[in-house]
Amino acid sequence: MNKLIAFLFLSTILSYSAYGQKINKEKIDQFLDVLASQNLAMGSLSISQNGKVCYQKAIGFTSIDNDKKTAATIATQYRIGSTTKMFTAVLIFQLIEEGKIKLEQKLSDFYPQLPKANKITIADMLYHRSGLHNYTMDTDFSDWMDKPKTHDELLEIIKEKGSDFEPGTKNDYSNSNYLLLGYIIERSFKMPYANVVKKRITSKLKLKDTYYGSISNLKNDSVSSYKYSENKWNPVAKTNLDMHGGAGALISTPTDMVRFIDALFSNKLVNKSSLSKMKTIINEYGMGLFSNKYGSETSFGHNGRVEEFYTAVWHFPKQKLSLVYCTNGIAYPRVDLIEGILKIAFNQEFTIPFSKNTNLKTEDLDKYLGRYSSGQIVVNCTKNNTKLLIESKGKTFETEAIADNYFMNKDLGYFFEFNPEKRSLKIKETDNIYFLKKVN
Repeated sequence: MNKLIAFLFLSTILSYSAYGQKINKEKIDQFLDVLASQNLAMGSLSISQNGKVCYQKAIGFTSIDNDKKTAATIATQYRIGSTTKMFTAVLIFQLIEEGKIKLEQKLSDFYPQLPKANKITIADMLYHRSGLHNYTMDTDFSDWMDKPKTHDELLEIIKEKGSDFEPGTKNDYSNSNYLLLGYIIERSFKMPYANVVKKRITSKLKLKDTYYGSISNLKNDSVSSYKYSENKWNPVAKTNLDMHGGAGALISTPTDMVRFIDALFSNKLVNKSSLSKMKTIINEYGMGLFSNKYGSETSFGHNGRVEEFYTAVWHFPKQKLSLVYCTNGIAYPRVDLIEGILKIAFNQEFTIPFSKNTNLKTEDLDKYLGRYSSGQIVVNCTKNNTKLLIESKGKTFETEAIADNYFMNKDLGYFFEFNPEKRSLKIKETDNIYFLKKVN
């Protein structure tokens, strides 16, 4: 979901592999095993090349109850959050190809009661250009996220929150767009969204582990998500997926997801014209897809998050390579996790964290010391013998070196990447990055 992070983890790699590059599977194994051993990540990864799955691995656990732990496997099913939006976009373009709706068709044809519905087109919603307020923002969502909500109740919430800007004037991510597109799919196909996904996508591609996570449809929702604190993984409350519909209600596996995106880019789900439209970018947004530059090549995909489930789905057309990582627990920054996998997959130089001697001498820390600021965030870096200390907002905590110029405080979930030559610091936390400059 986070466009900045998607851009960062792809743009940091300066070159790309030749078509058919052999993937160093052993090094990816080592990288993921290190993260698991350090309690920095739990999840599953699948990579496909030339339309065939060539790598699968699962780390961590699907459930943790004191000492009772259930290990994750490559068949573990995860809530995939906003990557559901790719499925919704595919179904919308199938309707367009069949002449049942049009890109320029107005929302008022379906829900005239919604704000500025007579100005909002199907294309606007696909591009997040409708101006409709996000129903999960500023609506006390945390208070009712686990409660059932009918279509009418959610429509009323969207109606009450009004419009954030004039339709078509800018892009601003809003789950309301794809929730409504899911409703339009149901009305057009005259069946529930779950049934449409099954009939039009999962059955067609034989995706046996992908399904809609409604209360009545849950097959096996035993996987919980976790946040790391106080030296352990702590479970996070689950949302009622049914309310997210076409915006984020699907459950899947990385292997099913690579097969899905491979099928999309081989025109097994929509025709070339539709795929071209989906890939057409306006202000960093496509229709159900985002794009990122990788060297001179372009990749396409979508990230997703629901609770502490995170999903990253990316496809590289020239290399015919797809990568999907699903996690139910992540402390290590996702940008670094995906970047590490990509660097290994594309035969780039990459040092696995914790693989080098990080026992620093006190003088080794001097280049990091000082005051760093982003304007809103200010931190002071000091030291206590061989420990680098970070002070912010009156609180000071120790960090641990995990790689060159890289430190962490795992329990707080903060990671600190220094660039002494550029006098800069990146502070990372799971899915956010803050850029600071050294001021003294």
